[in-house]
Amino acid sequence: MVPADKGGGLMRTDLLTEPIDGLDEALAAVDAFDSALAAGLLRPQPAGAASLSELADAVAGTPLGAKTAEAADKAAAGAASEDHLVALAAARTALLGSVHDALHARADEATGRPRAEQSPQDDGTRPAAPQANVLLAARSWLADLARCGWQGMDHDVVAGAAPVLTALLPEPGLRRLAVLLDGFAAELAASCPGASLQRIPERRWADLWARALLLTVPGAADAPEARPVSGRLLPLGADVQEHPTAVQAQIHAVLEPEDGSGARLVRASVSVPKPDTVVGAGLWQLLRPHMSLLAALGEGRSMDLTDMPVTADGDLLWDDAQARPGEPADPFATARVALPTATDAPTAPLDRHPARLAVPVFLEGYAARPDDDGTTFDLAGQPLYVDGDRIPTASPLTPEAVAKSGACIGLLRWNAGRFELQPLAVESTVRKKTVALHAGAWAGGTTDKTGAKGEKAATDAVKVLRERAGRLLRK
Repeated sequence: MVPADKGGGLMRTDLLTEPIDGLDEALAAVDAFDSALAAGLLRPQPAGAASLSELADAVAGTPLGAKTAEAADKAAAGAASEDHLVALAAARTALLGSVHDALHARADEATGRPRAEQSPQDDGTRPAAPQANVLLAARSWLADLARCGWQGMDHDVVAGAAPVLTALLPEPGLRRLAVLLDGFAAELAASCPGASLQRIPERRWADLWARALLLTVPGAADAPEARPVSGRLLPLGADVQEHPTAVQAQIHAVLEPEDGSGARLVRASVSVPKPDTVVGAGLWQLLRPHMSLLAALGEGRSMDLTDMPVTADGDLLWDDAQARPGEPADPFATARVALPTATDAPTAPLDRHPARLAVPVFLEGYAARPDDDGTTFDLAGQPLYVDGDRIPTASPLTPEAVAKSGACIGLLRWNAGRFELQPLAVESTVRKKTVALHAGAWAGGTTDKTGAKGEKAATDAVKVLRERAGRLLRK
């Protein structure tokens, strides 16, 4: 809730717990298809055939209806071609896209913020892709996966991705598909043989399979050209995502264009590879050299942008040459004053997925209730669960601090059938003083004892790795 006397309006948290018509049915159809895909589409059992029909019925009233029905019939008979599998992947993606749209519309209704219109699509005409044969090879491998299913996959099937990746990786225009297939194949290889798996992540692997298959369609990932924008960037907070070999920081911010048009929500991201020995506060050492915005975030400053490219769905294509540090800017002041009226960007068609939902919100006036499962915010009698697992270790922000807070900047997400809050920053009162803790507080460096210790450990780890690499090169 953002009190009206502080520049905002009342957030309708009651809407976040109300059921959404058709959502459970759409997810059930997706789950049914995923179970059929897990078993394999080469010789579907009667249950698999029924699951395929359920997917076709779910999109029967849409432009995909006829093609999906044909594809489902062919797949049920074990005779699905690659084009039929593309149609099934498109139907599944469309269903999840409708779920994303319904959830985002509910979040928009709850926050009362406007959302920009979707950019018009092109007429579908484009020159033939020069790498069409590589795309067909990727599609062929994904079709083989679908036919054997996760239960029937083995090392030989998964190894079929290797020559495809060799051809994809050198092409900049196909890098998105290449990276997806690289990670997907590695995950499948680590799980082979599928027959020995006690638990199969059906939704995750089906997500990756469907996304990759659609990316083999020329033009599927096309988007309007990024446009330059100038103005003042007011950071809200950082979402840090860490994996054993990579880390990404995504900064959510409000952009006030210098042309006087309305404020808008944008994101700026930086990703780098990392050794698995660098963790905690040391992650910022790897990220910091690639984006000056991190220093501004840590110092609590705005950034002045000049002709910075921004995509239609609100992603800044960051270039340090087109940004300079601005005046001090408190994220909580931005959240109270600028966030309530900032326009949210539309989501790119291929990115419409419930897991993609991340709506910046500001809450205060709640009662935090810690329990065995974590922390729940009570907002005017309505519960909102706080996802403490998403709080990065590379920051002074902790689940304990969230549980004692009185105000919170966060991202509204959808997980396990409910809306949840990912904290980015909190305010609490300590000895009658307001204290703020941010997930990105150490982004630009820190004198905090814990943060400084983590930075030193990371420096030592990187130094050792460089020395070892140097010895190997000299040999």
